[in-house]
Amino acid sequence: MTIERAFTILAVLLVVVAATFLWRDNISAAFVSGALGAVAWFLGYRFRLRAGFPATQEDQKESIEDNDKLHE
Repeated sequence: MTIERAFTILAVLLVVVAATFLWRDNISAAFVSGALGAVAWFLGYRFRLRAGFPATQEDQKESIEDNDKLHE
């Protein structure tokens, strides 16, 4: 399972929890869980977009430096 899918699943679960809280007239808990669901969705979307872009030269340099440090 990729991180994007994990955040999407978490977002759906939190929205369902928010709907349940709203059904039980617990508005503050519904707002908090709904807001967390929105944040999880945006994080999943961010990871999906970031995976679509090629790595920049700075990212590649950092990756090479990190890899060299691991093999020392």
